[in-house]
Amino acid sequence: MTKNSQKGSDDNDWPELLSVEEAADFLRLKRSTLNHYRCQGGGPIYRKHGTRVFYPKPGLIKWSERNSFASTSQRLQVPE
Repeated sequence: MTKNSQKGSDDNDWPELLSVEEAADFLRLKRSTLNHYRCQGGGPIYRKHGTRVFYPKPGLIKWSERNSFASTSQRLQVPE
C-alpha cells in the first residue's frame, strides 16, 4: 500500500476549508467586509494555520443562518 492509500476514514470527516477569498465569494461579501467581521469578532468561526486564515464551510452556513430575518425588526429563530 502507498502512503496515500493508508489514509484513515477520519480524513473524510474534515469539513471543506475555504480561504478568505473563497469564503467571501461564498457569502457574497467583499473580502474586506469578512476581514472586518473577523477583527471585530462578529463574523463566522475561522481557523488559523500559521498566518493563513481558513473558514470551515459548515461554519459559514451556520453563521449565515443565524443572520436570518423575517422583517427589519424580527430575527428568525434558527435551531442550533
